[in-house]
Amino acid sequence: MGEHAIDVKNISIHYRILNSASVRGGFWGRKKRNLVHEAVKDLSFSVDRGEVLGIVGKNGSGKSTLLRSIAGIFAPNVGEIDLHGYTVSLMALGIGFVSRLSGRENIMLSGMLLGFSEKAIREKMQEIIEFSELGEFIDRPVATYSIGMHSKLAFAITAMLETDIMLVDEVLSVGDSRFQKKSLAKMRELITDVNTTVLIVSHSMETLRSLCDRVLWIHDGVMKEIGDTETVIQHYNDFMNK
Repeated sequence: MGEHAIDVKNISIHYRILNSASVRGGFWGRKKRNLVHEAVKDLSFSVDRGEVLGIVGKNGSGKSTLLRSIAGIFAPNVGEIDLHGYTVSLMALGIGFVSRLSGRENIMLSGMLLGFSEKAIREKMQEIIEFSELGEFIDRPVATYSIGMHSKLAFAITAMLETDIMLVDEVLSVGDSRFQKKSLAKMRELITDVNTTVLIVSHSMETLRSLCDRVLWIHDGVMKEIGDTETVIQHYNDFMNK
């Protein structure tokens, strides 16, 4: 067993859901209903330094919630996550960008939030812009970007400003097919570094087969299985095709 980069220990994550009935109840004096959604339930696993772990599960199973918790966007309600001092970045749609700022300004902001100096970010700036293929749009507000453009910028920033742990949430499947191939090639290049640990959420079994050492299957917030990539994918596909 290698040195652990990530230890997830008995974490549970829940949040309250405000529905229209509870709002009306508040106005008319009726008792409010507190609805609690358990997104992740008593989940434990470890990831070795340099390992690539895929994460599968149906929509709403808790995959993205798990990645956001590992990234430190919010803490689990129960349990703990230990990154052993390693730096972490999350590559996901709708995360980390300020919509009124330009793409260029968001590159600077994202880099600083990741702990890079202004000098280091400026040295990588042109490389990030060229990889993103946004051209003149790099100086326009991110609010004007399409989903594909947002994905390109998110991938370019995380890929060029490398951290010890990379969390990738579905962005490899967004954008035109040529950019998807380019991103996949870059991801393969990044994971050849034995010190880079990667967690990938994807609905593409082909992508997971080509990149991952192991796969974690989450179902309704609970771990169903973790192990060999091909074995877990086969079990997951069999379950989903019932």
